[in-house]
Amino acid sequence: MSAHSHGPEDAMEAHHAHSHGHEASHGTFKSYMTGFVLSVILTAIPFYVVMADVFGDNKLAAGLVIMGFAVVQIVVHMIYFLHMNLKSEGGWTFMALVFTLLLVVIALTGSLWVMHHLNTNMMPMSPDMMRNVP
Repeated sequence: MSAHSHGPEDAMEAHHAHSHGHEASHGTFKSYMTGFVLSVILTAIPFYVVMADVFGDNKLAAGLVIMGFAVVQIVVHMIYFLHMNLKSEGGWTFMALVFTLLLVVIALTGSLWVMHHLNTNMMPMSPDMMRNVP
């Protein structure tokens, strides 16, 4: 037999050696269940808003409420399932999130701005004009 055995004890030792040094926790059953229950609630409320037609014809209000619950659910998932906080990985995880959100906001804002100006500055076309388009 060699001096280096690869038994279950060595595997556990390697796992524990690998897991030390990270400030991020892996979560407990209680925290996962809390996240799960919050996720179910944050899904059920917008579902009820749509199915019960709570806002009637006010589609903007319904859309804003649904988007608000979506944002809260994203935060719940990041905290309870991805274990993101200001301390994990020395703060780099949070900085990467902020950078990603900044890029998404810039891309979405720019796209909406371009589409708005294209819509505003394009000539309207009548159905007769559309028949002549190749």
